[in-house]
Amino acid sequence: MEYHILAVGDVVMEPGLRHLERHLRSLQKWKDIDFTVVNGENAAGVGLTREQAERIYDAGADVVTLGNHAFGKSQIADFLEDTPWLLRPANYTGRAPGRGCGIYDLGGVCIRVLNLIGRCDLAWGADNPFTAADRLLGTGEADFTLVDFHAEATSEKLAMGYYLDGRVSALWGTHTHVPTADERVCPKGTGYITDLGMTGVIESVLGIDPRQSVEGFLGGLPGRYRAPEGPAKLQGAIFTLDSATGLCTAVERVDVR
Repeated sequence: MEYHILAVGDVVMEPGLRHLERHLRSLQKWKDIDFTVVNGENAAGVGLTREQAERIYDAGADVVTLGNHAFGKSQIADFLEDTPWLLRPANYTGRAPGRGCGIYDLGGVCIRVLNLIGRCDLAWGADNPFTAADRLLGTGEADFTLVDFHAEATSEKLAMGYYLDGRVSALWGTHTHVPTADERVCPKGTGYITDLGMTGVIESVLGIDPRQSVEGFLGGLPGRYRAPEGPAKLQGAIFTLDSATGLCTAVERVDVR
């Protein structure tokens, strides 16, 4: 039996959140989606609030993942502890609140979702994501395993794709907000894409007001992220999974405007 998994790129600020709310349900219906994972770590620019997490969930997400801005809003810590559908990177060191891996029931089919963060040019203090994956894949039983690898370097994401090929159903990258054109099924059956892109304003720099970004590169002082206005896009990928093997048979990029 086939299952269709939708992974949605980083939701950026209020325009991205509104676009998700307007279009996610119709996309799910159109593409016959069975399970949806949305990266929400930029819903507030840096991090997300409880209200924003609930809006993403209510819009149609089954699981909301995070990244390097997981704790950008301090009030999210308690919510992470109490909310099984909200994940932060599993390889954060120390006693970080919340969980980085969950197993979810889909009508008798168990889906494991694993959230990892890369260390190359991003989170040097995190535990090794490769060995963290080894450890977490050995816990619990699941029919499918999905991995959101929140990382900066394409090389680190590609290496993780090869490392987990045949061991997980699908692995996608998040964080850069720019979609890559390398969606594929890896040699041993894992669905892969280096980066999903983002859900945010089209005429922007990674979802942020272009004027603010240009000012920063010209030597201006850093400031609070400003959200531009204008038409938005929802970017991500759909992974078709085979219940007989637990692996992927097809990957399709999506871009809803």
